[in-house]
Amino acid sequence: MLRRTARTLGLFVMAMACAVFGVSATAGTAQADSCYTWSRTLSQGTSGSDVTQLQIRVAGWVTSGERLSYDGQYGARTAAAVKKFQSAYGLAADGVAGSATFNKIYALQDADCTPIHFTYAELNKCNSDWSGGAVSAATAKANALKTMWKLEAMRHALGDVPITISSGFRSKSCNSAVGGSPTSRHLYGDAADLTGSPSLCRLAQQSRTHGFSEILGPGYPGHNDHTHVAFDPSPYWSAPNCGI
Repeated sequence: MLRRTARTLGLFVMAMACAVFGVSATAGTAQADSCYTWSRTLSQGTSGSDVTQLQIRVAGWVTSGERLSYDGQYGARTAAAVKKFQSAYGLAADGVAGSATFNKIYALQDADCTPIHFTYAELNKCNSDWSGGAVSAATAKANALKTMWKLEAMRHALGDVPITISSGFRSKSCNSAVGGSPTSRHLYGDAADLTGSPSLCRLAQQSRTHGFSEILGPGYPGHNDHTHVAFDPSPYWSAPNCGI
């Protein structure tokens, strides 16, 4: 709660400074942000690392079964995801990412780039350095960040209800200790096991429209007490008790 309050206060101070000193934020620059600041308006046809940064934050706003690529290319799918993000937060839904879109993203993230309702600690209860998995520590942590932004989208779509994560990244030793599959996506940092409220079936059903390609829930062996979501190159959904 403290970090969210400080975040809000920081944005308020910046806004006041702009007003007092006559500094205006253009459509491309928006307000400065301690995590990442976009310096131009983005729309279909643009490309670059700034597009990739945007894609990370809107990848949870897709259609059922769709996955948004983090390729730095602002194509039709990215525009559609931006439009859904804008609509979800009461912005003009034109699919063009300008100051209003960026300022909403700034308000939704903390200085370490995680969305305000999730932390790296929630996605890694195994070790402190993200090592020992199936990919490099840097890749595992980057994958976890992408997962958190999808969960942030899902959380908002569910009415801003808290989502509890019981397990995220696992090293090979942590995965073995809990009896995880040797091919588990937890080893890649892009998986999360969800528990609590909403119901496990509601979580499984909702996750289909937020960019998760692997969904395992009630009715699937070993998943009656949680819903597992991940980003798997080979999509697979199975939660028989939930109609999936």
